[in-house]
Amino acid sequence: MQKYFGEILSIPRKSTTRDKLVGMKVIDAEGNILGTVKDLSFTVGKLGVSLNVEDKDGQIRDIPWENIQGVGDFVILKPTAQSATETSVAAQTAQPTQQICPTCRGPLSYIQQYQRWYCYKCQKYV
Repeated sequence: MQKYFGEILSIPRKSTTRDKLVGMKVIDAEGNILGTVKDLSFTVGKLGVSLNVEDKDGQIRDIPWENIQGVGDFVILKPTAQSATETSVAAQTAQPTQQICPTCRGPLSYIQQYQRWYCYKCQKYV
């Protein structure tokens, strides 16, 4: 519930579909565009859904649904506090910007969740 001008309004929860999410821009809490939703994913043995988001460099990253603040014309993420150690670890595990698939010679995307390169053209991990 949210309070506006002394009046309490109930905001109903609404569901969304995969078709609506795919193609949406993802914006962080500071208003920066992080990328575009390419697909949804599930991890076997874990609860929840993640968004597969492609950034301007073609890299895919998974964003857990619990990190999403809202969905409308855009997907907006919740604010996060990133510690110095997280920043340091992320810098150490950064991958080269572009790799080539040995099978089709197409671009590969690094999937951080699985720490593996994936070819969307061949639809397989390399």
